[in-house]
Amino acid sequence: MESGKKHSLIMGGGQNFMREISQRIGRGLLLSITAIPTLAIIFMIFFIAKEAAPFFGNLSHTLEFFTSSNWAPSSQNSPHFGALAIFYGTAMVTLGSCVIAIPLGIFAAVCLNEISKKAAFFKPMVELLAAIPSVVYGFFAIVIFAPILQEEGGILIAAAVFLLGTTASIVIGICAGEIFAEKAFKGYFAKRSLLIKAIMILSGIFATFELSLSAANLKIESGTNAFNASVILAIMALPTIVSLSQDALQAVGRDMREGSLALGATRAETIIKVVLPCAKSGIAAAIILGLMRVIGETMVVWMASGNALKIPEPFFNFFEPVRTMTATIAGEMGEADQSTGSDRYHVLFAMSFCLLIGALIMNAAGQFIGGSFRTIKK
Repeated sequence: MESGKKHSLIMGGGQNFMREISQRIGRGLLLSITAIPTLAIIFMIFFIAKEAAPFFGNLSHTLEFFTSSNWAPSSQNSPHFGALAIFYGTAMVTLGSCVIAIPLGIFAAVCLNEISKKAAFFKPMVELLAAIPSVVYGFFAIVIFAPILQEEGGILIAAAVFLLGTTASIVIGICAGEIFAEKAFKGYFAKRSLLIKAIMILSGIFATFELSLSAANLKIESGTNAFNASVILAIMALPTIVSLSQDALQAVGRDMREGSLALGATRAETIIKVVLPCAKSGIAAAIILGLMRVIGETMVVWMASGNALKIPEPFFNFFEPVRTMTATIAGEMGEADQSTGSDRYHVLFAMSFCLLIGALIMNAAGQFIGGSFRTIKK
């Protein structure tokens, strides 16, 4: 009897030992698989920094790199490495695409999740834009959109300004009209909020109409410019912003909406003051990811931006050709002398290092903003 108990204890101890060993092996295997992306990122940072170090080691080249617009790295007699115009073109295209994509993406997400009853139909159509190859977008930008922009750019921009401005005027007028009527004019005027909404909407439409008339007189010399690239990049970023923003809005509990409505808030006040603040972290993450797609895109900016090594005159003119960092790296890396490690080769890696550091800073900023929102929400 006692020997049988000892035997069962020994067998049980052996099974527990084998189970513990298998669990540790499994955890180690999963940890190794999880560490692969981290190790890949560390390796890329190390490799790019190693190849960029010889260029940054030359102080005169570094100063010229950040302060001059004279870019001629292939010159044999007197090469120049001024990338200021390239940095400015990258910032310009990124800012232009954000101005277009962020409001449209958030408005579309709110409409799909809070207003439209056809979200199951429209959301897959929006996400389908992410499946289109970037070279197709570039082909569309240079073959179709660029000639239209050059020939009928003023009328096209005027129509876009009027359409978007009218839509924004209606949405903002309805939301702001309800809040303004309730907060500023209680009692009698609160019951006449429809008149206040109409006044605000008509004022916005009138201002939009005047702005579109001014835009109709624009003359665009080249269809491949910063505006062309910004529009196409905004379209490419929309699926990410819309999809993730809608998921963030959908994650807001139904009890939050019902509680707001039960307290007497209107639907617009519920969306603006309850739903959007609760979904801030997810919307911030969506914007950051969409922005990362814009910064890292190569083919579209190479084909649609015009690739001009200059700062536009005036500096805010989006209808002038520009060149971006990704287009410069893609266009000149094949001609750089990798075997001898020329200055042209190392300056492209220096540009890649700056692009990588900028992307990491933006990613960290997105994590910080999202974490701050989550902390506030708790």
